[in-house]
Amino acid sequence: MKISDFQTKDVINIIDGKRLGQISDLELDLREGRIEAIVVPNYGRLMGLFGGRSDLIIPWHQIVKIGSDVVLVKMDEIKAVKDEKDTERIERTDRRTY
Repeated sequence: MKISDFQTKDVINIIDGKRLGQISDLELDLREGRIEAIVVPNYGRLMGLFGGRSDLIIPWHQIVKIGSDVVLVKMDEIKAVKDEKDTERIERTDRRTY
């Protein structure tokens, strides 16, 4: 599967049924040669209206199923935090595996 195949899929949270967006990028572990997370850009409508960029970072282990049109993820709680570049990023507060 290519990154371009991922970018056409909607990401849906199976906990609440919400559409989170489409995948824009992947976070890679180059040493291990694996995908660490998928990135969904501009998470949250209010942040997009005011020009702030926020990304939803979804760890690979939280992907439940990759279908032909959607990627199903299981995310209990989402919270915004600041990264070292002072841009907002969204991360899960709970990193348990299922």
